[in-house]
Formats: sequence, structure tokens, C-alpha cells
Amino acid sequence: MDKQTLERTERLEEAVAHLTRIADDLSSVVARQEAEIARLARRIGMLMEREAERETESGTIPLADQRPPHW
Repeated sequence: MDKQTLERTERLEEAVAHLTRIADDLSSVVARQEAEIARLARRIGMLMEREAERETESGTIPLADQRPPHW
């Protein structure tokens, strides 16, 4: 191979290595975000259940569903 072809091949290999590293980094970020979203979804579910129980026990209409006093 001539010098120009070798340099081009080397640049392409460097670019592929760089893109591979970026893809791996992004993959780990996405995996962490997936775990965090799952954790937050579980917590929201628990909070919604807790609030539903509290509304059932109190027997009153939640403030968000009440009409404002000026109506």
C-alpha cells in the first residue's frame, strides 16, 4: 500500500475507535437512565396508591376536584 492509503486507513480506524467509545458511553448512560426511570415510576406508583388510600379513608372530595368558592 502507498503512504496515502495507509494514512487514510489509519484515520478511518481512529474514527471507528472514537465512534465505538462514544456508542459504549451512550449505552451506559441509557442503561443508567432506564434504571432511574424504573425506580421513579415505582415511587410514583406508590405515592399514587398512598394518596388514593388517603382519599378513600377521609371520604372528602380532593381539593383538586372541588369547585373554587367563587362559583
